[in-house]
Amino acid sequence: MSGLDIAASVCLIAGAAFSLAAGIALIRFPDILSRMHAATKPQVLGLLLVLAGAAIRLRGNVDVGMLILTGLFTLITAPVIANRVGQLAYREQNIREDLLTTDEMHDFAADGESGANGPSRG
Repeated sequence: MSGLDIAASVCLIAGAAFSLAAGIALIRFPDILSRMHAATKPQVLGLLLVLAGAAIRLRGNVDVGMLILTGLFTLITAPVIANRVGQLAYREQNIREDLLTTDEMHDFAADGESGANGPSRG
């Protein structure tokens, strides 16, 4: 077993552990904002580690380019999706305000019902 095989194995196991932790957190966390955090941060890191482990294992295969594109697509879309889910949860008042330490969205919501585009600039 070479050093690259060991590195690939470590990446795959660590990625699987992060993904498992994200899945458990989705079930255990109390509100949508906490679940959104669990669905983005450790899940994306877990996926990137699994993709890195697969890329190390494939070494020079043409499929490595597809793995890189998958990782980039995940890095681009995960924050956008989390932002939209958070805005929707806030707008629908589907959050637990007792868990918030700072309500940064209150100023935007107080300016009027402008939807997801932010405050109105009439």
